[in-house]
Amino acid sequence: MNRVIEIMDTTLRDGEQTGGVSYTADEKLNIAVLLLQEVKVDRIEVASARVSEGEFEAVRKITQWAKENQSIDKVEVLTFVDGGISIDWIIEAGAKVQNLLTKGSLNHLTYQLKKTPKEHFQDIENNLKKAIAKGIETNIYLEDWSNGMKNSPDYVFSFLDFLQTQPIKRVMLPDTLGVLCPSDVYKMISPIVTKYPNLHFDFHAHNDYDLSVANVLEAIKAGIHGVHTTINGMGERAGNAPLASSLAAIHDFLPNVKVKVQENAMFSISKIIESFSGIRIPHNKPIVGENVFTQTAGIHADGDQKKNLYFNDLLPERFGRTRKYALGKTSGKANIAKNLQELGIVLNDEQIKLLTEKVIQLGDKKELITQEDLPYLISDILEIELKNQRIKILNFSLNHAQGLTPTASLKINIDNTTYEAHSGGDGQYDAFFKAMKSILKEVKIPLPDLTDYSVRIPPGGNTDALCETIITWQLKNKTFKTKGLDSDQTVSAIIATERMLNIIF
Repeated sequence: MNRVIEIMDTTLRDGEQTGGVSYTADEKLNIAVLLLQEVKVDRIEVASARVSEGEFEAVRKITQWAKENQSIDKVEVLTFVDGGISIDWIIEAGAKVQNLLTKGSLNHLTYQLKKTPKEHFQDIENNLKKAIAKGIETNIYLEDWSNGMKNSPDYVFSFLDFLQTQPIKRVMLPDTLGVLCPSDVYKMISPIVTKYPNLHFDFHAHNDYDLSVANVLEAIKAGIHGVHTTINGMGERAGNAPLASSLAAIHDFLPNVKVKVQENAMFSISKIIESFSGIRIPHNKPIVGENVFTQTAGIHADGDQKKNLYFNDLLPERFGRTRKYALGKTSGKANIAKNLQELGIVLNDEQIKLLTEKVIQLGDKKELITQEDLPYLISDILEIELKNQRIKILNFSLNHAQGLTPTASLKINIDNTTYEAHSGGDGQYDAFFKAMKSILKEVKIPLPDLTDYSVRIPPGGNTDALCETIITWQLKNKTFKTKGLDSDQTVSAIIATERMLNIIF
């Protein structure tokens, strides 16, 4: 039979403990709605009690929505053993489920609370009586449980003996300091779920050793009933187990385990959390990172055309994404062909060869050429046949320093004769233009007037995007335009000028 594992997402509580992150009440409400309605996690932990007025307002908005949508039992708030003050706080905020934070290690109990186990258990029992009397359901966190199992296992088991006599819904076992490896997780959880078959256990992983997803898998193998995650792995220090990666690993490596969470909602919720939190997703982050479904090497794109040789089970469509083929210096013709196919553009073999050469050339200057750049590059290579050039700019040097006149040095080949010139100007291009003008005057080639100069970048481009410079020229009664394309604005203008020279020559 398939086991169903509960997913409790704590992006709004533990995830908000990421340094520098603070959501507004409306942002928290929107995230809560998405997590429950679109992502379809089983439960959400939305706040810590008694933190602030803003936190209270956020919980009030979430619980109001949850009541209207029959989801109030899925909304949980972290509370404390504080004589019932937290219980009153969450009742006023409209919540019905408390996640009571207790001490899961003897060290924490002895040095932080300075109480005996008997005193702590009595305080918890008093809290539970108040919760029952006021209609509040309780889950119990055993804070620092992992260190408790390492250093004071007798205390942990005596605590669990006590808890199985109490009116609680779940016992939550956190690796609070992220100290466990997968084999530890299995060894610690397996005897617990065996000894207490009537208790529901959750596992709460932290990612200090980058082992949180592996630890989640081992906890499930050991018999855990639920796991805690956050979107994008947010949380204190190195964060918590990321939902997207945990979900993918459960689906692909534990075929007899089922979860209700929707994989195809992962990317959209991930980007929303990125936007609201201001914490950028690393480009190489599994499942949701910018690059994880992008093939860069040309050999990979070629293999994908030949029976999907570089595909694995992590198909991008599962997560609401598409496969991309990056364009850069390691691109081959297969990458180019894949992108052209998506754009609906057909080129002949010679044009694809020229386009590939241009992409590789630009890839040496910038890390990635985007698909949006391709129409500009195609226009560039179709503009003029380079092999027919009679005038070619061989080298140029542009200098621009604060308080000094910009200068340009230039070497041009005209019908196999080389000319050099040097000039200053009002800007780098002006200095280049004046140096070129002196050469053309020497060889008696007429120079048209520059009547318009415009620069644009492809849609979606960044500051290092390709730059297209379009220059309008007038020679006698004839007006014409030339274009140049490069990652540098001045260089693109020089390319446009070189093309003008070949037209008039």
